[in-house]
Amino acid sequence: MTAPISPRRAASGDEAALSLHPVSSSGIPIPTVATADPAATAPLEPPGVYPFTRGIFPDGYAGRLWTFRQYSGFGTAEESNRRYRFLLEQGQTGLSVALDLPTQCGYDPIDPMARSEVGKVGVSLSTLADAEVLFEGIDLARISTSFTINGTAAIIYAMYLAVADKHGVPREKLTGTIQNDILKEYVARGTWIFPVKPSLRLIADSILFSNDVTPRFNPISIAGAHLHDAGATPAEEIGYTLANGLAYVDDLKRRGGDVEKFGKRLSFFFYVHMDFFDEVCKFRAARRIWARLMRERYGVRDAKAQHFRFGVVCGGSSLVAAQPYNNIMRVTIETMAAVLGGAQSIFTCAYDEPFQIPTEFSAELALRTQQIIAYESGISKTVDPLGGSYFVEQHTDRMEQAILAVMKEIDDYGGVIKAIESGWMQRRVAQRAHERKIKVDSGDTAVVGHNAFRRADQSDEFGEVFRLDPQASQRVIERYEAVKVRRNPDAVERTLARLQQAAAEEGENLMPCLVDCCHAYATVGEMVQRLKSRWGEFQEPVRL
Repeated sequence: MTAPISPRRAASGDEAALSLHPVSSSGIPIPTVATADPAATAPLEPPGVYPFTRGIFPDGYAGRLWTFRQYSGFGTAEESNRRYRFLLEQGQTGLSVALDLPTQCGYDPIDPMARSEVGKVGVSLSTLADAEVLFEGIDLARISTSFTINGTAAIIYAMYLAVADKHGVPREKLTGTIQNDILKEYVARGTWIFPVKPSLRLIADSILFSNDVTPRFNPISIAGAHLHDAGATPAEEIGYTLANGLAYVDDLKRRGGDVEKFGKRLSFFFYVHMDFFDEVCKFRAARRIWARLMRERYGVRDAKAQHFRFGVVCGGSSLVAAQPYNNIMRVTIETMAAVLGGAQSIFTCAYDEPFQIPTEFSAELALRTQQIIAYESGISKTVDPLGGSYFVEQHTDRMEQAILAVMKEIDDYGGVIKAIESGWMQRRVAQRAHERKIKVDSGDTAVVGHNAFRRADQSDEFGEVFRLDPQASQRVIERYEAVKVRRNPDAVERTLARLQQAAAEEGENLMPCLVDCCHAYATVGEMVQRLKSRWGEFQEPVRL
């Protein structure tokens, strides 16, 4: 027997009373039957042609499939390295590194603020010694590595360069992405450290440095994912993210950066949730909005610098702990939306992620979801197979209008920086999260197995349980202490003092200093403390 979804259904007992909403999750009306639009006289441009609605590459996935990633990292560098090598053996084509909260927030593992969180939601990287173990036996010249890190992104990027140097891998061969998007941290996630302006400087330093040193590595992944997970609608997710992207471009231009050059290194990152056509069409709309902004606002003529390149996570807050195996279907649907939307990189959440770190079994199953869609479903054989559909084209147009309306609202307010520093954008996302929760709690939005079609005797079976080694944090601390004993203290102090001095000089790029600090085995916490001494810390605005 299934439990009622809402008071309305509880009264009637009628499954048919579960209605399908006539609007999308972005509030866009959905027609019962889509017909030809008489106003749409212009033919669709082919894939690979400006403004790239149908994709940035003429041959789509026929030329190259998306990068298969699984977000992973926990406990010690040794444990995470074993998981990475297992996933690579199963056909994963890129790494996606999860860092623990102390690493993300700039604390060493012995800090009292960090001890209880060491290795809990990601791997601990406190010095180059950890990174050397993390990537042991992995060919960095062949594997693309993605890091979900923001407040300490420049430091982790420097650490990755130092590992490559140790391995003898030329820096110009490194591929991958570091998230490095601090603006959305202030709004939706919280792993900020420094005030907005010095944080933007650190990001600009890493992007400008990467242009010359690691030309195949993406030094920023401007992320709407966490905005979406925190409550924003798909249209708001794209609108806020593109507005953040423009803020980075403007700051880089102010620093003397060449948009034609650094524009090729900008990438984006999003969540894919369950409103299938909203998700497909938000990417189609975003591609052409970004291309037009780069051409019309900044005068960019190089097509590669106009490209809206993006990776996605399929899962996030759309997954629930109730009846967890249902999440396998959710992730499958979301992955198909990502593919039909033209993603360049996909990470599929495991079904057990709402309540634990994925097990080896669930992580492999999530990877197999991508592989089955890529190699068995046939939807990757032709570019933009939904292109030309009456509904898809009309919904893309309406999604574009909704996104542009969000961006105009930010401009009218005074821009992204003002909206963040005042807390305006934070309040908007929180409001949407509240609205979403009300809809789920009331049953107005159905989540199968959670608030709809629950069995009266339901007990959610979680299957295999992941158990983090209780001694993992102690092993992290032991290596940390051993590194501090054997490193050269004079070299550490010299590089840290140089970093602190450079932070006070507006025009100097900090990346060479950070790489030198990493080579000297300075810790993440030590580098952050020297920067804090110059810049201070961000103070979160009071939310009224």
